[in-house]
Amino acid sequence: MSVEDPITRRRFIGTTAAGVAALGATKLGVPATGQVLGANDRLNIGVIGCGGMGTGHLRRLVERSAKPEEKLKIVAVCDVYEPRKERAKAISGAEVFHHYRGLLDMPDLDAVLIATPDHWHAQMSIDALEAGKDVYCEKPVTLYWQEAKQVAETVKRTGRVFQCGVQSTSDDLWWQANRLIREGALGKLIWSQSGYCRNSRGGEWNWGIDPGCSPANLDWDLWLGPAPKRPFDPERYFRFRKYWDYSGGVATDLLFHALGHMAVALGPEFPASVSADGGIYVQHDREVPDTYHTTIRYPSGHTVVLASSMCNRQAWPETIRGHEATMTFEGPGLVIRPEDEYKQNRQELQARPEPRADHQTNWLECIRTRERPHCNADVAYRVCVAIALGIESYRTGRTMKFDPVREEVVS
Repeated sequence: MSVEDPITRRRFIGTTAAGVAALGATKLGVPATGQVLGANDRLNIGVIGCGGMGTGHLRRLVERSAKPEEKLKIVAVCDVYEPRKERAKAISGAEVFHHYRGLLDMPDLDAVLIATPDHWHAQMSIDALEAGKDVYCEKPVTLYWQEAKQVAETVKRTGRVFQCGVQSTSDDLWWQANRLIREGALGKLIWSQSGYCRNSRGGEWNWGIDPGCSPANLDWDLWLGPAPKRPFDPERYFRFRKYWDYSGGVATDLLFHALGHMAVALGPEFPASVSADGGIYVQHDREVPDTYHTTIRYPSGHTVVLASSMCNRQAWPETIRGHEATMTFEGPGLVIRPEDEYKQNRQELQARPEPRADHQTNWLECIRTRERPHCNADVAYRVCVAIALGIESYRTGRTMKFDPVREEVVS
């Protein structure tokens, strides 16, 4: 380690062990609030945020509820935009709420799924956990690492189940990668790459704007919530991912996914330093970059590089490089190819994913078993630190350093 490293070797070992433990299927213990459901108890669920993602989740939950063996029911939906609220009611037949706190006050509500814009995630998650509800919150867990820490601390204190919506962390391929890496299939880890690229003529996140949207049917101030106050603007409501107040752009929308499943494969760590660069090269109708890349250095001596562009869809292949072999993800499986210098002692290996519960199912199962789900609050917190510090690096032009033991930014 260089003299710039903010932690000693002994402290590093402790924080790495904590990261590995974050993936474990350990029991959460007895919740401090709320009730524990038995295998035969019906699970009552509420959905907060009924836009595109929230409606997709709602439809899947309604389909599940039609199967007696699922033992669940959608009892409440919540949104601040009347047309979306009416659509959610028509889909689910559930009780409708305008403010999410009214939904959380329901005594028979067991769990909530949060699919609002990003700037509301932390507050809603914490309020739900404090109210004794188990939580599925769409990614990112929040825009700011300090809030992600508060969510993780609240989960620990309340004993509730928390799943962050990084669906790929429930893909068995990444758990196969984790097993092989822990078994030494790559030797010492060196660096990895991942990313997410798209392209479109109209520009990313330029979703349609409802011409009938007005202050009469959209509670603008409630939608803004913790974000800075601004005049009514349908552009910001329907295309929120283009603006810093509500989103981190490609970093929080797409690279949170990429780093999420890399964290499963590598074992989740807090970063030691993060730097990022990029810019707005084509899509000038936004505040966030259309092209962005970040370098994350970890105290274990491993670096992850993430790259994303919304102007060209040719992404680089996801790769994990070790000193003795390299792991690539090809088709439905992964391949490990030894470095030339180690071919005498190693052979090419291949692995394919085994059946594993999808992300929503994993959450629902954990509500009953009280085990920690695949993208639990500790994993999401570690991913959020790296993603959020990358955004800060991009916006300030500074390399951000982090102390994984004290869990604070190093100036």
